[in-house]
Amino acid sequence: MIGIALRTLRFHRGGLAASFVGMFLGAAIVIGCGGLLESGIHRAAPPQRLGAAPIVVSGDQRYHGTASDEVFSERVPVDAGLAGELASVPGVAGVAADVSFPVTLTRGGRRLAGHGWSSARLAPYTLVKGTAPSGEGEVVLSDRLGVRVGETVEALVRGGVERYRVSGIVGGAGDGAFLADAEALRAAGRPGKVDSIGLFTAPGADTTKVARDVGRAVAGRQVSVLTGDERGLAENPDVMSEGEDLIPLAAAFGGLSAMVTVFVVAATLGLSIRRRRPQTALLRAVGATPGQIRRLIVGETMLMAVAATGLACLPGPHVGRWLLAAFAEAGVVPDTLAYRAGVVPVIAGTCTALLTALGAAFVAAHAAARTRPVEALADASRETHRFSRFRIVLGLAFLAGGAALAWGTAKSDGPDAAGVATPAAMVWTAGFALLGPVLATAVTAALRRPLRAATGCAGFLATENARARTSRLTGAVLPVMLAAGLALALTYMQTTQTEGAREVFRDGLRADLAVTSRAGGLPLDAVDRIARRPGVAAASAQVTSTGYIEPAELAGPPVGDGDAGEGAPKPPGMALLGVTASGVTGTTAFRATSGSLDALDGASVALPERFAAPYRIGDTVPMRLGDGSRAALRLVATVRTRPGYETALLPAATLLPHTGTGLVPQIMVAVRPGTDPARLAGTLTRGEPGLRVADRAALSALRADQDRTQAWMSWLVLAVVVGYAAIALVNAQILAVGERRRQFRLLRLVGAARRQVLRMMAVEAVLVTAAGLAAGALVAAATLVPLSLSVLDMPVPHGSPWILGTVIAAALALTLAATLLPTLALLRGRPGATGDRF
Repeated sequence: MIGIALRTLRFHRGGLAASFVGMFLGAAIVIGCGGLLESGIHRAAPPQRLGAAPIVVSGDQRYHGTASDEVFSERVPVDAGLAGELASVPGVAGVAADVSFPVTLTRGGRRLAGHGWSSARLAPYTLVKGTAPSGEGEVVLSDRLGVRVGETVEALVRGGVERYRVSGIVGGAGDGAFLADAEALRAAGRPGKVDSIGLFTAPGADTTKVARDVGRAVAGRQVSVLTGDERGLAENPDVMSEGEDLIPLAAAFGGLSAMVTVFVVAATLGLSIRRRRPQTALLRAVGATPGQIRRLIVGETMLMAVAATGLACLPGPHVGRWLLAAFAEAGVVPDTLAYRAGVVPVIAGTCTALLTALGAAFVAAHAAARTRPVEALADASRETHRFSRFRIVLGLAFLAGGAALAWGTAKSDGPDAAGVATPAAMVWTAGFALLGPVLATAVTAALRRPLRAATGCAGFLATENARARTSRLTGAVLPVMLAAGLALALTYMQTTQTEGAREVFRDGLRADLAVTSRAGGLPLDAVDRIARRPGVAAASAQVTSTGYIEPAELAGPPVGDGDAGEGAPKPPGMALLGVTASGVTGTTAFRATSGSLDALDGASVALPERFAAPYRIGDTVPMRLGDGSRAALRLVATVRTRPGYETALLPAATLLPHTGTGLVPQIMVAVRPGTDPARLAGTLTRGEPGLRVADRAALSALRADQDRTQAWMSWLVLAVVVGYAAIALVNAQILAVGERRRQFRLLRLVGAARRQVLRMMAVEAVLVTAAGLAAGALVAAATLVPLSLSVLDMPVPHGSPWILGTVIAAALALTLAATLLPTLALLRGRPGATGDRF
């Protein structure tokens, strides 16, 4: 039978070509997503500024001992004294400690990264003019800035204006500002702490051995010893947390793509096999066994699948690199994250495509293979196949699974609901696809009379064709359902979640103005200065971070290696907000449900009610802050927050030393009644270089920009997955029309004109679109209603009705085009012309 399969491939190129395209595109996308997943696991970030040091020691960003091995959001600092200890490790020829802090030139507003001069050798930078900074008030700048040695420049450092004499000029990659080491440590605002330590090895020393010795020297401390690409983690700790986000993103993206591939290949291959039922029936009539028919179809399919997946291995990694670059450009992942994928994604994508093809081939061959020889020829001319019990049971099982996931979506916190809704959409799609003939039959029955009344004979023929050939109709409907259902579900899912985040932001905003600085932040004492200004009703710092309530099981030494598995404790994580007690109620919507927010002073905290249950007012709450530091905080109040948006309030003075810059990002200001906010904004910036003031509308616009940046990732996923489904839609429609050559010839022979055949096919296209949209709407509704209940507390998702209109119009236009264009091609010949291949 394999020999027959090889010899007959050329006689049904059209049908196999459609399946080939579906397999090729699906395998390429799945391979690319697999590469993204492996890149997220490796989180490789080739070093740039620290590239000259073969070994880098930095803070360990992992919260070891937890079930999921959480990642601290802020940079974990390293004791500056560790540099001296590491200098004595055998094989270490030199050390260079590095700190980073923001520097903004007042002339031109250029943002630079400030460092200590001794760390310039890590880059490497080369002093091309002048001398190194030797004391206070001296700076070395990049030759790209166009400054001269001896020139005086003004810069915003730690929220204030500083004047520096340019003592030297350096050349090298990147821009930077270098101060004397002692002054750089003061500007960084973390006394006795550095960001990382670069180690230089002696000539001929084995870097791997030296790194092991360094690891033994720092054992028992919250530090990491990094070599190779891992050194980039010391430059950009965000790679640890944001790079990890790439794992679930790639998994969800790849899962959606694999699901679409399964149904696309099954639909197109099923249509292709049904198109050949006369040939299959003839083989059965002359003695072919069911096993031989299956081997014939499976052999053809696997030959095509091997070729398709083999070719997909070439563009697959490029698809992954393109996706990673697009995510980085949108700010979803750090741009320093490198694409690192070996053979595993290629093997996984290839196996997925081959297994998909194998399963689809067995399903498609089942009906023809089980037909008895005496019924074979009759079965070729009349569709007698009915639903199998297994398919019904499997479809109902998927619907039950979708219902369970819908319940989980509705009970999830708002920000987490999409993580449950996405697999729910996949399960609902599988269930409705398996029960597709029932839906297609129901829609056909509902539209039969309206279509016949509106279109006459064309509607009669179209509905009779649909009723007589349910399998063919189902195969054409499935891609429409996939494209429309996923488009509606993913689009409204994003708009609903965006609206939920906006509601939280609007509900929590009570301030009229927000004060920021081009220096990257403001000193804490600026809050008091602003609060004393005439017209200011209240002012509060707003410092954001994340932290955890530390379980009693992790009260020991805060160092470990790796996570502790599923049985380990899961510390409650939450957003941390550093505020000023005197201004928090005037500038935010937080209100104490017990205790008092006025008591937020020193080592204190106000917890969300959800996490405060084990504690009473006055108890000590053990916490781990954003930089991994432990803090014993006195509970002074509890606050009510929306589920999923829990925020703990701390005094800004307590939280600031544990943030990246140690500066206040923004100060929220409430205006006294009767005071003009615009005039007050001008007063606040007067005499304050680099100060900026944004009103409530500007804050809302900034939030909208942030939402659009985050939504861009979802739109990209939507474009790729739905775009693939749309290609499959066109593919399936062309294939479905291709098997109608004999029917069209017969209609022409009995007197039907071309325009009458086209009208019939147009009505069939409308019928297919209606059935696909109905099934897609069921998928979207079953996904979005529980999501909206979780995010917005209402069953109707948020979003423009134009989205629904666009999806309907696009589905109808694609289906009509993919139906009528090949129909025109088939009708070009004379009615009595021979040939039966499309």
